Amino acid sequence: MASEIAIDHREKALALLKADADKITKLIQVQMDNLTMPQCPLYEEVLDTQMFGLSREIDFAVRLDLIEEKEGKAILDTLEREMSALHEAFTKK
Repeated sequence: MASEIAIDHREKALALLKADADKITKLIQVQMDNLTMPQCPLYEEVLDTQMFGLSREIDFAVRLDLIEEKEGKAILDTLEREMSALHEAFTKK
């Protein structure tokens, strides 16, 4: 029973972290599509703040042993690749 609860918490933690990463991706896409140039200081500040917040969430989940460190790194790596792709697509417009 206890191991089932632990697995459930781990699955929920991972799902929440991935959802937060998706929100950041959507925020970036909206900014690039409608609002701001990637070189804009406000854009960079928002992005830095969001990425820092997510990295702290991931660190917290790792320290609680809810996710593996490699899972957290994979979330951040995926998000960074998506951001690069969005930035590249925007600059090609």
